[in-house]
Amino acid sequence: MESQALIAQPPREVFLNGVPASKGIASGTIYVFERSKITLHSHDQAVNDLNAEIERLHLALKRSEKELEKIALITEQKIGKAHSEIFTAQIMMLHDELFIRTIEQRIREERRSAEMIASEEITKYQQAMLAANEDLFRERVDDFQDLKERIIRNLRSGQIISRIPERSIVISTMLTPADVILFSRQQMLGCATESGGATSHAALICQSLGVPMVVGLHDIAEKVRTGEMILIDGYDGNVVLHPSPETLALYERKAKRKLTALSAGLTKSETKTACGRRIYIYSNIDFKEELPSLEKFGSEGVGLFRSETLFIAGGDTPSEEEQTDYYRQIAAELAPRPFTVRLFDVGGDKFLFASYKEANPNLGWRGVRILLDIPELLENQLRALLRANQHGNIQVMIPMVSSVEEVRAVKKVLSKVESDLRKQKLLAKQPFMLGAMIEVPSAVEMIEELAQELEFFSIGTNDLMQYTVAVDRNNEVVQSLYNRVHPALVRMIARIIKAARKYRRRVSMCGEMAANALVTPLLLGLGLREFSVASSNIPEIKHVISRTHLSDAKDLAAQCLKLATASEIEQTLRTFKAHYQL
Repeated sequence: MESQALIAQPPREVFLNGVPASKGIASGTIYVFERSKITLHSHDQAVNDLNAEIERLHLALKRSEKELEKIALITEQKIGKAHSEIFTAQIMMLHDELFIRTIEQRIREERRSAEMIASEEITKYQQAMLAANEDLFRERVDDFQDLKERIIRNLRSGQIISRIPERSIVISTMLTPADVILFSRQQMLGCATESGGATSHAALICQSLGVPMVVGLHDIAEKVRTGEMILIDGYDGNVVLHPSPETLALYERKAKRKLTALSAGLTKSETKTACGRRIYIYSNIDFKEELPSLEKFGSEGVGLFRSETLFIAGGDTPSEEEQTDYYRQIAAELAPRPFTVRLFDVGGDKFLFASYKEANPNLGWRGVRILLDIPELLENQLRALLRANQHGNIQVMIPMVSSVEEVRAVKKVLSKVESDLRKQKLLAKQPFMLGAMIEVPSAVEMIEELAQELEFFSIGTNDLMQYTVAVDRNNEVVQSLYNRVHPALVRMIARIIKAARKYRRRVSMCGEMAANALVTPLLLGLGLREFSVASSNIPEIKHVISRTHLSDAKDLAAQCLKLATASEIEQTLRTFKAHYQL
């Protein structure tokens, strides 16, 4: 008996849940990637030879540039030029005259080391982004962290870690885009991190490489050891440490089911319901480097381009020429498919322009309010979009509309800009269609009047939900109240679609609800015919649509519109899914 007690027991399975960032399922052995910690010592403070210190800075910047050029080349070879521009943007910062001049000036005035000053200057950018409530801006912090670590490492003549064991699953506190590219050369099977986001650059590259990724796993780097077994589920954000044979078999079956839509050729075919009704599925994107994913997953165009991401690349308001060139490139690559641009949704929770901290930024100075208060911002963007619309496939949405007055004010500016461009002979072949984001309850209340002013709508369910039930979607304390199938939201969606039909206006949905396959039959039943989601969600949504009859979906919608609680609606949707084996 005593000898049996000494026999080593297999380690117990541990189930963790994070945020899915790149779809796919992978299992294998762990490699824990420990980032070199930046430690600035007291001897970094005083500098005697200022010229030598500035020369050391420039040598470090040049070495950093060479590293990034190499990584950009590898990226272009692997997944195309669009993604390599992530690193081109970092190289541009290494050449930014204001950035360099500020560091040099501070070294001379404060007589402190280049490490200290460079770290502090880049940290300023990071703090500004972390202060924003918008996930998109927070997720760019890792890009600046990579740049900071790279410069400081090269100031100290350190070595970059660029190789890992073949076919490993990488676990780390964070991964930068450069890490992902370099590790992919050793056929990294998957990765999981403590920080990061679903739209971070590292996640976008994982999506293009087909590498499953899960983020937001608290302290995972401390819970695992190199060489242990792990399973990564990039569909639902599940991670299993020491998976049993039964668990591995279960997830292998799940992986096969998820690939059904791809292998069935749905990504290459038109999206139709089981009864033959044509449905359109577009992509939500933030950067042009995401365009290759449209082809991969069968997208029919861009239903939401978050144009405020142009501020991230340059750290300042992009010029009319920069915008024109950027929009023109995307529109040309997509043509004749639609390219739907949301006008700059900045300010308040997005940290730009506000010189003070608002008590409640979600109810403050943001969206169309800023555009109308800063006319040159709105005019420059409208001019750029009108000039870029050479293929006639650009569509423009006004963000956070809460009144008819706001729409009329934007239309007045648009009319003036269009007239000026026509006189200057700079207007493209045709003007664009103008629509609005419906994400505020007052816009739903005025939907018929708005339908007479605009050509299309896009329902932003994330904000519409938080404003309807008075729940901050970024506040963990009240997250249990943020239910995406709240009956009030379902009824609002039905009302929007009904008004759009009455005035023959197109209506799409670009919020998270559109990407929830459980809700897809309900949305079809309510009359939605256009979906806009993250590209990687398209195969699953297409699969559900292809198996759904509109008559059944309409019956489902009629039933859900009578229900009084979110839990009742969710259970009804689950019963429908099980009955029709969706």
